[in-house]
Amino acid sequence: MNASDRRDRPLVAIAEPIDPVCQQWLSAHCDCRGLESLAEADALIVRTSTRVDRALLESGPRLRVVGRAGVGVDHIDLAVCAERGITVVHTPDANTDAVVEYVFAELLDTLRPRPAVDGAMTSLRWEAVREEAVAPVALAGTAMGVLGFGRIGSRVARAASGFGMVVRCCDLVEIPQSQRFGAEQVGFDELLATSQILTIHVDGRAGNRGLINAGALGRCRDDVILVNTSRGLVVDAHALAQFLEANQRARAICDVHEPEPIESDNPLLGLPSARLTPHIASATAGAKRAMSWVVRDVWRVLSGEAPMHEAPMDADRSLPA
Repeated sequence: MNASDRRDRPLVAIAEPIDPVCQQWLSAHCDCRGLESLAEADALIVRTSTRVDRALLESGPRLRVVGRAGVGVDHIDLAVCAERGITVVHTPDANTDAVVEYVFAELLDTLRPRPAVDGAMTSLRWEAVREEAVAPVALAGTAMGVLGFGRIGSRVARAASGFGMVVRCCDLVEIPQSQRFGAEQVGFDELLATSQILTIHVDGRAGNRGLINAGALGRCRDDVILVNTSRGLVVDAHALAQFLEANQRARAICDVHEPEPIESDNPLLGLPSARLTPHIASATAGAKRAMSWVVRDVWRVLSGEAPMHEAPMDADRSLPA
């Protein structure tokens, strides 16, 4: 019997940093080490960068559970985990509010320029600045299309309704009217054609790759504001760049990219009508801690209990994120 078989406490390999409060909680129950301990680890915790593929999983022969400190599990090979009897847990609602806040913060920055007073002004300059700040479009009355009506998409619709926006949604399943927060459910083509703002909240399954391609963009309004906080693979960056160049009134706000980090040949870089942020929609301290509390489900599995949030093993799961 080797030393690893004589352990009194489970060993957890933490591949990427998690919230220190959550790691301290886990350390009271388990031995926590880095990814270099995978060969002896009973559990693995990842965030975004670590790709949990067959090769990595084969390097962890003792693994019983993989914890994703976040929502999407697209970078985890669920089929191999199922083969191995490894439970995958995640935190599906941890960053919802943060992403919704990001969407509207970006939209307000885009639609409502707000110059600040930075010193004494003449009456003429004062009036000129006030005139420059007049927004041609307000959120109230603007048509928002929500593509994907899961946790985040539905919460975006609720916030949009609060702003007095006209909200439409599109999803693979019929959403009961009582759960739509006033949104009208329409087909994909109608959503594209009628949305002044199109915000995307779908998952990263293979069928969603290039969902927003040249054909889809060609059905959009020429002044659409496209917001993507879902997955980089959903939007064809080359098609979007061509669309923006051909339609000077259109705008794009992209927080997710393929690949990440973004590369220098990304066609959206340098376009004045494209705003690119480095995958920060969920970047609030509260959201990051909530995602790191995946450690509780990791411990539940290691203790022989059922987890609260087991990731679905169906690779063709439904559209919304």
